[in-house]
Amino acid sequence: MKFLILFSFLSFSAFASDLYGIKEKSISGQEFPLSQLKNKVVLIVNIASQCGYTSQLEKLESLFKKYKAKDFIVLGVPTNDFGGQTPEDDKAMMEFCSKNYKATFPILTKKTIQGNEKRELYKFLTEKTPKNLQGEVGWNFEKFLVNKKGQVVNRFRSSMDPMDKEMLSKIEPLLKE
Repeated sequence: MKFLILFSFLSFSAFASDLYGIKEKSISGQEFPLSQLKNKVVLIVNIASQCGYTSQLEKLESLFKKYKAKDFIVLGVPTNDFGGQTPEDDKAMMEFCSKNYKATFPILTKKTIQGNEKRELYKFLTEKTPKNLQGEVGWNFEKFLVNKKGQVVNRFRSSMDPMDKEMLSKIEPLLKE
């Protein structure tokens, strides 16, 4: 029994510490293994439909289009954790992003990103990254920048405009690595 518990713990630890070992689902319900993001620079953003920052979806799409050919991905992660600002189901959220903001970047299925029930991706982002980047997400549209090796290298507050010079100055060098 002790061996089984130890083996289970070791398996979980290895899984949780590797971004590319995490398996998710796209907002359309398809499997979305994060291993498909290997060798890409990724900006992971928790998104919402009824937040004061929702208009950032337009700039996230612009950012995605600007660098897509250079192996850059924006990954949208809907959550209803902050003030109930994403009440839609996955289908309605997908329609909202597509219709209102012409979003073509990948979007995952809606799940919680806080507390005991947080999705595995956010366990990694908030617990298995460098100490200065750890901690619970504070609000919608917080952004995590991941290099081509799957390492979180920067974290931006919700108010950071996706096309801000500061953000671009962090993304562009990673694209050249």
